[in-house]
Formats: sequence, C-alpha cells, structure tokens
Amino acid sequence: MTLFDPWTMGRYTLKNRVVMAPMTRMRADAEGVLPDYVAEYYAQRAGSALIITEGTQPSVGGRGYHGTPGMHTDAQQAAWKVVADKVHERGGRIFCQLMHTGRIGHSSLLPAPWDLVAPSAIAADLTVTDADHNEVPAQTPRAMTIPEIKAIVEAHADAAQRAVDAGLDGVELHASNGYLGHQFLSYGTNVREDEYGGSPENRARFVVETLTAMADRIGADRVGVRLSPGGSFNDMRGMDDDETYIELVNQLDGLGLAYLHVLRRRSTPLHLELHRLWSSTFMLNTGYHGTSEFQDLNALITEGACDLISVGRLFISNPDLVNRWQHGLELAEWDEDTFFTAGARGLTDYAPAT
Repeated sequence: MTLFDPWTMGRYTLKNRVVMAPMTRMRADAEGVLPDYVAEYYAQRAGSALIITEGTQPSVGGRGYHGTPGMHTDAQQAAWKVVADKVHERGGRIFCQLMHTGRIGHSSLLPAPWDLVAPSAIAADLTVTDADHNEVPAQTPRAMTIPEIKAIVEAHADAAQRAVDAGLDGVELHASNGYLGHQFLSYGTNVREDEYGGSPENRARFVVETLTAMADRIGADRVGVRLSPGGSFNDMRGMDDDETYIELVNQLDGLGLAYLHVLRRRSTPLHLELHRLWSSTFMLNTGYHGTSEFQDLNALITEGACDLISVGRLFISNPDLVNRWQHGLELAEWDEDTFFTAGARGLTDYAPAT
C-alpha cells in the first residue's frame, strides 16, 4: 500500500490516503460567516482523499478567535453549503471540524450572556487576543455546570446536523490541541469532582457523550475525532496520562465512528496501543514540527502505522499536493505572513503545478 492507493472509510471510498488537515485561516466575518472565495480555496484542494475544514464553532460560546467560522446560524450554514457544493463539483470529500475553544479565548469575544467556560477554573499560562486585537494574559474561565455541559453536547449534535444539511460529508470533533475536549481529558485542566472528572472514565465522559450525540444525529460513519495525547499546544505540556486515552478509545471504538485522527509527534507505545484498539480508519498527523516529507509519510502507510495521513501547511501552498507527489514535481513554499490575514491573498492564489 502507498499514499496513492484508495481507501474505504465507512460509506465513502477515498481516492488516495492523503488528507488535508484542519487549519485555522481566520477569513470569516464578525458573524462567523465565510466569504464565497473560501469555497474556491477548499475546492482547489479536492484532489486530497478528504478535506477536514478549519475549526468551526458549534455555538456562540465556542468562539475563541477572530475570523473563525461557525455552524450554528442559517447564514453560516448557507456559506458552508457553497463550500460543500464546490468541493463536490471537483470530486472531493469534506468533513467540518467542530471546535469549542473552552478556556482558550477571551470573554470580550463573547456576547452576553455567554462567558469563558471550561471544565475547571484554571487559566492557561499564555496570551490570547481580545476583541480589540490586543494580546493579553489568558483569563481564568468559569467551571461549567452540568446543565451547561449537557447543552454544549447538544450544540455539537445540532452543528453536526447543520453540517450534513449543508451538504458536507461529515464532521470531526476537535478534542485535541488544548481546546475544550482536550481540557476535559487532561488531569491538569480538569480537576472536577463530579461525574466529569477524577477518574479516566469520568474525564473521558464529555468526549464520549459528545461523539455519541453527534453519531446518533447524523450517523456514526459521518463522525470522526481528533486527539493529541501528550500534546503541549495551548499550555498542555505534561498534562495527559495514557490511561485516559486508552479508556476513551475503548469506549469510542464500539460507536462505529468514521475515523480516529491522532496527532503524533513521535512514535510512542501509546500511539501503537490506540491503533491496536481501534477497529475502523486510523489517521495520523505528524504535527507542526514533525516530518512532512513524502518518503516518511509514505512509509507510515506502507508499514501499516496508519490508514490515512493528514497534511497541513503543504496543502496551503500546493493545492495539487497529491499530484505533485505522485509525479515528482517541485513543491511550492508557503507564505506564513498570509496564514491568518483577511482576504483571498495567500488562500486561493497558489497555482497548481504546470
């Protein structure tokens, strides 16, 4: 097997094994609505096996950054329909990543009565951007009540329904990189003493309940999840334990989800164990500082380390990345200054190879 072989993922036959990883691009307006040109950005990359979109808030209170899109209003859903239609016209598949940022954000970005919430009242040791675009110390979030947790679970299910109603092929729950799902999983950010904290089973409960609600709403084979065990992003260094992830994956495997998407900074016994425990599609991402060389990623497929590989920044500057790899064509360099700026520049103006 190689990166160029097809793969069956639930109800979908994917044309190769190279997935476009979710990447924040900050082009949405103040109402969380994507401009039309973003549809062309995604459609240009339809040669991938699957596109996973930028992180998209499932509710008003899930917003942590300027310019991130939502999936909780009719206008947002209509904009995503333009994206889905254009990707499908080019023969692609696309899942929407649902991202509630939890403690990573600023209360000034949230209209009343929403405020900054997390599993526990523990601030991240970093700076965040407020409504005036100032870099300020992260605030201490308010610990969520159980009714609020239940409401956020339901909001994810509602957003999943909107995504498939907009024509997207499915959704991915962002439970990694220090955002809300990861915050529940971590003993460093979750010190609750109720049924959502304390033991590995309890720390896994929010993610399990959210994915179950999404699967019940749209079908398990339209739902994936992204995890980053041991990841340090957003002040999460040294805050994970293997037992929680093993418990989580044991519970999730029986749901029949489309895939498990794991961020891997290095080969560890935990990653091997999660792969062993998982019976459907297993996807790896080598991370921001990991290798993106074709030979290395192809070896992960040929050696059976995973079924799919997700790739990030190379897809920004190489919309036809799979074709370039397949034919040994030179790769274009990305312009990091345009990763998070407004407008189509740095989004849709990277040309395919000639």
